[in-house]
Amino acid sequence: MQPHDPDTERYILEHIDAEPPVLADLNRTTHVRCLYSNMCSGHLQGRILKMLMRMIKPRRVLELGTFTGYSALCLAEGLEDGCEVHTVEINDELTDMITDYFERTGYESRIHLHIGDASDIVPAISREPWDVVFIDANKRTYCEYYRMVFPLVRPGGFILADNTLWYGKLADGSANDAQTQGIMMFNEMVAKDERVEKVILPLRDGLTVIWKKY
Repeated sequence: MQPHDPDTERYILEHIDAEPPVLADLNRTTHVRCLYSNMCSGHLQGRILKMLMRMIKPRRVLELGTFTGYSALCLAEGLEDGCEVHTVEINDELTDMITDYFERTGYESRIHLHIGDASDIVPAISREPWDVVFIDANKRTYCEYYRMVFPLVRPGGFILADNTLWYGKLADGSANDAQTQGIMMFNEMVAKDERVEKVILPLRDGLTVIWKKY
């Protein structure tokens, strides 16, 4: 789902902070080298992720689904010194590309990359509560991710979930594939969860912001 026509989107991009050159290069490289390059967050969402970090001021951030590292870099960019992002990616073939761009930005000291299955890695690195968790991995298992991370997020912390409008398929009922069903079940579960406040932003493919009450 694209909430803006091209002219409106171009206007927005012309009137927000510029995309840092290294991120613009990463975006281009992702589209040249990678399948499903549309998974790269891109200029607008990247600036919003950075701004959310400025507003929330988290100390510890967890990301599920690194892909080529664009969103992890935006999260790290918005952090204060001494804070950290732990990002988990299951595709080990992306490791060299991810680490190369982390080093180019100068934010590598803020970012810890973990390669493997999140269900194995997250319990091992959750020695302290998370202030923010960004879910942007396998859509089929969003509900499982939510159940896994919820008790690990501090009261007053945030869970962000990407792609929660899923190309408009949820609203028009045009598909019943596993990924669409996974997002649909996640949205229904979060909507009914009285432990949180939540809002879906019609940004790119949908970004849900969830605040944990207790």
